[in-house]
Amino acid sequence: MAIEKNFLKGTTTVGIVGKDFVVLAADRRATAGSYIANKQVWKIVEIDSHVAATIAGTVGDAQMLIDRLKVEAGYYKTTVGTPIPVKSLATLTALILFNYRPILLVQMLIGGLDGDGPSLYSVDWLGTVTQEKYTATGSGSPYAVSMLEHEYREDMTLEEAVNLAVKAVNVALARDPGSGEGVDVATVTREGVKLIRR
Repeated sequence: MAIEKNFLKGTTTVGIVGKDFVVLAADRRATAGSYIANKQVWKIVEIDSHVAATIAGTVGDAQMLIDRLKVEAGYYKTTVGTPIPVKSLATLTALILFNYRPILLVQMLIGGLDGDGPSLYSVDWLGTVTQEKYTATGSGSPYAVSMLEHEYREDMTLEEAVNLAVKAVNVALARDPGSGEGVDVATVTREGVKLIRR
């Protein structure tokens, strides 16, 4: 018997990499089809002190996956003695999603700093993982990506990157009915993860 998941979902998340930082941004609206289930959802989550992730997709699936990643990151730090590399965390996420496809419907942006510097990975629900300088996920992503492609520069300051991420999500909020209710931001620097509710 085939199980079909036919959900209408909406969200917009954005990630930007700078010289020594990563910026993540997301809207706050949780939808179930055309029903707005919640207007104050955090779609950015700190996984460890050096890495955070955005979520798009089915909420329960995303919550389970985030909890698993937090445990794995903590276990790695305890056994190895150093924080888990961002690439390793992205690869683990991809393996979990690949093994559970099409049961888990989650797309994530994972961004952080480690010994190799800042990095950003996009992981889709099929387990595809790609490293990006900037990207977006969710139903509003076509609008957000067009803004990122137009204004992204590799030499952006942290403040400029935060402003661009907010601007990209706001473009989606104006055009995508699945996204809304404002923008949250996270910055990942050598000082750690900082979550900002704007």
